[in-house]
Amino acid sequence: MATDAPPGAQDPSNSFLGGLRDPDSQESGWDRVREIYQRNERGEYSQEAEFILKSALTGALVGFVYGGVPAARFSREQYIKRSQAEVYHHRVEAVRSVHNAALRGFIRYGFRWGWRIAAFVSIFNCVSTGLSAYRDKVVISNFIAAGAVTGGLFRLSLGLRGLVGGSVIGGLLGVPAGALISGLQTLAGQDLREHKRQERRQLHERKLQEWAERVALTDIVVEEIEAAAQESSEKEVEKIVELLHLPRNAAPEE
Repeated sequence: MATDAPPGAQDPSNSFLGGLRDPDSQESGWDRVREIYQRNERGEYSQEAEFILKSALTGALVGFVYGGVPAARFSREQYIKRSQAEVYHHRVEAVRSVHNAALRGFIRYGFRWGWRIAAFVSIFNCVSTGLSAYRDKVVISNFIAAGAVTGGLFRLSLGLRGLVGGSVIGGLLGVPAGALISGLQTLAGQDLREHKRQERRQLHERKLQEWAERVALTDIVVEEIEAAAQESSEKEVEKIVELLHLPRNAAPEE
């Protein structure tokens, strides 16, 4: 009696055949968006996800330096002005105090600017990348919409007027960003979506070749099994014939 397979069990052949989907077949925009944040068969994240992460780290570093360096200089000057009347026992002590004040200002304002720019860049790239994947094309309007969404979110705390103003400013900033990214992809010869479609076709061809090799190997194994079974049956027939031709034993005497 056949037993039902567990609910979580999956036939490896079915999962393999599922990967043989025609790369040019129609797929929904949400499928392409989910593909950005899913690992591939090699356990790697997509290029879009890696770009979002790298750009966020780069933005955090740039913001940390951008906010920290002026703040360190300002904190140093302010500390010197406030400590004119203080008495130090040694020159090294005074220099150390000035450096500590500059370091505190660098870390404080560098962190403040770093996380804000990292968040801004991450939201902008997530929205623009998601729109490009959903629409399956890279156009400047995707970056304008991403800039508007990001600017509106950052100015949301100021109310409706801040939301509208931030969206307008963000949309205007998205124009040069989109033009720059689109221009770089045009110089590279193909945009990111076309590159993804080409990778999908190459993966489809590799899977077809692997499937053909599996089918060929299965045919070889079946032929070997049939040959072994035929050879075994012939040997059994020969043994039976030999037994039939053996002389009968004489009947025992009473």
